[in-house]
Amino acid sequence: MERLVMNKLVEWKKKKNRKPLILNGARQVGKTWLLKEFGKLHYEDVAYFMCDRDEEITRIFSSSFDIKRIIMQLSARMGKNIIPEKTLVIFDEIQSSPRVLEGLKFFYEEAPNYHIAVAGSLLGISLHQGSSFPVGKVDMIRVFPMNFEEFLMASGQKKLVDILNVRDYESINTLKDTYEKYLRQYYFVGGMPAAVQAHVENYGLEDVRSIQQQILFDYSRDFSKHVSKTDVPKVNMVWQGMPAQLFKENKKFIYGVLKEGGRAKEFENAIQWLVDAGLVYKINRCKSIKMPLKAYEDFSAFKLFLCDCGLLGALAEIPASQMLVSDKAIKEYKGGFTEQYVLQQLISRDRGSIYYYSADNSRLEIDFLIQKDGDVKPIEVKAEGNVRSNSLSEYLNNNPEIRGIRYSMLPYTQQEHFDNIPLWAIE
Repeated sequence: MERLVMNKLVEWKKKKNRKPLILNGARQVGKTWLLKEFGKLHYEDVAYFMCDRDEEITRIFSSSFDIKRIIMQLSARMGKNIIPEKTLVIFDEIQSSPRVLEGLKFFYEEAPNYHIAVAGSLLGISLHQGSSFPVGKVDMIRVFPMNFEEFLMASGQKKLVDILNVRDYESINTLKDTYEKYLRQYYFVGGMPAAVQAHVENYGLEDVRSIQQQILFDYSRDFSKHVSKTDVPKVNMVWQGMPAQLFKENKKFIYGVLKEGGRAKEFENAIQWLVDAGLVYKINRCKSIKMPLKAYEDFSAFKLFLCDCGLLGALAEIPASQMLVSDKAIKEYKGGFTEQYVLQQLISRDRGSIYYYSADNSRLEIDFLIQKDGDVKPIEVKAEGNVRSNSLSEYLNNNPEIRGIRYSMLPYTQQEHFDNIPLWAIE
């Protein structure tokens, strides 16, 4: 499968001031495959070490950070020489070996000619706990589930991707039915690589849903293994409550949906754990649509989204028929599913910080805000072709200096204050 983040790995390899690389992201988004494939395509050899299953790796790093000794022992462990610039050294599940993580600093300071890359399924938790993290001594790349463009390529539809990339909106509009068909498939399958692979190889809906349920089970098992006993029930409540939060009319996170009388103090640690693990995305409210958005951030009001729309469908137990054939799921779930999809595409493209806006003195709310090319871009999301909601239009009519974006099922059109862009053509 083709992953767009591979381009970032190649850029990292070419950097003159290259540092050891940390590949961060949720479990099962494809980090291990990416590093191995990167090594196979761009290096003469790969030295791969699984930290959580190989006690020798921990022992090699336990005595001292003598890099010459470490390289010699790693080479002996692998049975061949690790050669600077030519061998990619991969440490997987590095969160199991804090000493290896700490050792990245010494690779950078004493042996920068060695190419070191690491990954871990819960690395985000370790990084936020701050244990021996080599601040300023590493490069970091975040890996997300496959976006719609990658899904099209995996489905053998590179020509459709090329049309999107050159923004040939005449062809995009003409091929509306084709794009919509694949978009519906993506809504159900999502972007977890194992689910995408099962879909494109077998086209088996049961296989896809089975894989999604296994991933959800693995995540729940992580809660039991890695969360404190007092917080496990709270993490589960937040996680299991995600569909209820997203499928209500107002997508703002409400603690009372989880538990009557629920409060921030009770659940904030659970939410932060899920965010650090990469399983949910937290989008804070902005009090004003002005530059810079960060200056107007409201930390007390936020929305939570899952990392993947396919997993959201599985968690909510939405039947495949509702996703692939009818509009029932989209209509009944009040646009929350489509907001999930749009956010997933924006995040996968590194759009920087993303917020939403709601006014203090009215019902006016704009789904997302991003900063782009020195401007603020308000974004409205519509699940269907019905775009009669007035929030975006009302705001832009009163602020004509700002140009917005509306994502919907309608064809591409330029209107007075905003561009209507089809959901399958998110830039």
